[in-house]
Amino acid sequence: MPYNSRMTMTTTSPAAPADLTDLVESACRRIDATDDRVPTVAEIADGLGVSPDVLRRAFARVLGVTPRQYADARRRERLRDGLRSGDHVSIALFSAGYGSTSRLYESAHDHLGMTPASYKAGGAGATVVYTASDCVLGCLLVAATTRGLCQVDLGDSKSELEGRLRHEFHAATLVRDDGVLRDVLDDVLGRLEGRAPAADLPLDVRGTAFQRRVWEELRRIPLGETRTYGEVAAAIGSPRAVRAVGTACGKNPVAIVVPCHRVVPATGGVGNYGGGPHRKRHLLRAEHALPEE
Repeated sequence: MPYNSRMTMTTTSPAAPADLTDLVESACRRIDATDDRVPTVAEIADGLGVSPDVLRRAFARVLGVTPRQYADARRRERLRDGLRSGDHVSIALFSAGYGSTSRLYESAHDHLGMTPASYKAGGAGATVVYTASDCVLGCLLVAATTRGLCQVDLGDSKSELEGRLRHEFHAATLVRDDGVLRDVLDDVLGRLEGRAPAADLPLDVRGTAFQRRVWEELRRIPLGETRTYGEVAAAIGSPRAVRAVGTACGKNPVAIVVPCHRVVPATGGVGNYGGGPHRKRHLLRAEHALPEE
């Protein structure tokens, strides 16, 4: 199992016996070693001396995804790494294991949020509209493409937030437009004060299959309630992936809208938060999910 993978393995638990964990780790090594294409489940299973059905069940038990989903996620990670390192699109595409450009471009919006060439160039050719405002937690920035919100960020200053937006979309056309995003900004500001969402805001975010499952589960946590990392892991069918759930929360690009602040440690306290524990405590108190001091 690649330790830089976003679907990180956690320690063995009764929910997933050691033999299943060893089987999945061996399968993942074979998948990662086959970097010119995605091996079939039958090929992987045959190499490990098990049936395809046994392998699928082991993946579902240990990682909560299918072997194919894991392989596709790793392939997309290799593509992103190649694009970010400056490889030509064609070189990065074939190095990541895509057999043709058409297969990648058919699903580019689902996986990258923009075309591969645009992602390689930090959003070149894409337009990201944003606005920023002072708020009860310092400053808030919301940014969106034509498909939906792509970044919601909290910080100490507007310049700090704009800097992070430029870093993520460093070659995109960034347009500040307070008017077009006024309703969205007001909605998110209301959430900071514990009010129920005014709308189900559309999102344009990138993530692995596992991360998307976590983020979707976070959006199901009702206002005023919390879940532990273990409870979220169990809810998505991956009870062992507690640490991986924490990593997915940390990778959440649209804080507040995807309420990762509602996930807390089983041991007590509020735990980590990208905007700082003090902001997480405020959000939970505003939602009446944490007692006032």
